[in-house]
Amino acid sequence: MRPGEAAACRALRHALWPDCAEAMHDAELAAIAAAPDANAVLVADADGELVGFLEASLRVQVDGCLTSPVGYIEGWYVASGHRGRGIGAALVAAAERWARARGCREMASDVELANEGGQRAHRALGYEETFRVVLFRKPIGDGGAGEAGAS
Repeated sequence: MRPGEAAACRALRHALWPDCAEAMHDAELAAIAAAPDANAVLVADADGELVGFLEASLRVQVDGCLTSPVGYIEGWYVASGHRGRGIGAALVAAAERWARARGCREMASDVELANEGGQRAHRALGYEETFRVVLFRKPIGDGGAGEAGAS
């Protein structure tokens, strides 16, 4: 991401993660910018307009991977009017080069179970499915709402 592209990148992030608050997008972009050796935001533009992005990170461990560190696609989005032109594939290829330059021998990603288009896109680029999981969460803090036995 180049200087001055934060607002456009935030808009693309919002298109991918519409339930995420704007303040959270800003905080996450700031955290990414603060650790450039472990994070990257790659953008695609057409005629000076941002039309896609890919956020990548380095993870120490990823289920289904055998090496460490692992390059990880945290988020990947191309605006609907620009899909099918190789933009997404170019973003992934750039992320793979970025990860390889940092010692990674594997790249990983995740896709929500209902996102069949995302699953097809990953397979088309040579990614293989390793696991299917359902993640669970339960707050266990200071007796807050939703905690078992809280009154």
